[in-house]
Amino acid sequence: MSDPWLTIIGIGEDGLAGLSEASRKALARAETVFGGERHLALAEVGSRGRPWPVPFDANVVLSCRGRPTAVLASGDPFWHGAGASLAEKLGSDEWIAHPAPSTFSLAAARLGWRLEATTCIGLHAAPFERLVPHLARGARIICLLRDGKAAGDLARWLTERGWGASLLWTLEALGGPREYTDQHRADLFAEDIAGDLVAVAVLAMGTQGIPRSSGLPDDLFVHDGQITKQPVRALALSTLAPRPGERLWDIGAGSGSISVEWALCGGAATAVEAREDRAANIRKNAAAFGLAHRIGVIAGTAPEALAALEPPDAVFIGGGLDRAMFDAIWSRLSLGARLVAHSVTLETEALLGELHQRHGGELMRVEIAYAAPLGRYRSWEAARPVVQWSAVR
Repeated sequence: MSDPWLTIIGIGEDGLAGLSEASRKALARAETVFGGERHLALAEVGSRGRPWPVPFDANVVLSCRGRPTAVLASGDPFWHGAGASLAEKLGSDEWIAHPAPSTFSLAAARLGWRLEATTCIGLHAAPFERLVPHLARGARIICLLRDGKAAGDLARWLTERGWGASLLWTLEALGGPREYTDQHRADLFAEDIAGDLVAVAVLAMGTQGIPRSSGLPDDLFVHDGQITKQPVRALALSTLAPRPGERLWDIGAGSGSISVEWALCGGAATAVEAREDRAANIRKNAAAFGLAHRIGVIAGTAPEALAALEPPDAVFIGGGLDRAMFDAIWSRLSLGARLVAHSVTLETEALLGELHQRHGGELMRVEIAYAAPLGRYRSWEAARPVVQWSAVR
């Protein structure tokens, strides 16, 4: 590697004493040093220091291109730090990094937790709802928080959602001379923690958390009755076959339940819904499951609402399919993309039969009945049959 102009340095609460020789040399020769005010003070860089702008902007570093420059970040700059945001804008010969132990590593070391079995998540700029997919009995979670007040806010958030018996550890100034760790119970948390808290660790105790299987209970979602019901949703998701990193178009999304379960599998979804009140329900559901960053909502109709979107890996059409919509969507799909369409009307069922004959795939009719009272006895109460057609482009 040629001599890079930018050095990305991980620094801990022990300041200069904890830096490697390579990090100290890079700091000594840097004309400009960027970092948080706390980092700059720990590194004792004086007038060469420039605090990060708020909000963070990597372009201020790029303005120093070609001159010796250093960037300071907490612990490992590539774990919830500025490292990746900078590296993706630079050539590989322009930068070098010297990481330090991350806050997650230090926290796990203090608690004796296996880091590979612990969820590590940054909540300093994200809502607490991001925890929802990870909360389960006995789950161990380490969270980065924005400040000391957020620790009490997190304890109240957990308590309100049935996780008040959880144990919390507040971990301050890890790795430095002011290091302090304390244990709390979430529903008894009463401390007013001031200053810059580093992290909170959670041992989750309380309700069961959300299931990992396809087909979550309908009552977990906000809806007005327009929802793909649990057993049919399980069938649809099994056929859609979500994979981490893939994108879904959810057409006629209703409550957004398909989008939510797709995103819980690690993908991203765009939910298209014509009615604004239902689009609002989708947003509520996405936020409640901590998935607002993975689910985009468009209040509109297909195919017009899809014009500016990148082609998806899969499409779900819950209803309202006609030939014009199909032709517009099918022509946008890349080879290998999956399409799943449901119908409860005879007209759309006839169209799905034609599409199956023309494009192949799988066509099935599903009939579900539930036990219901009939006088002093019980009988089967049938739901509307659902026809599902699935095909690969």
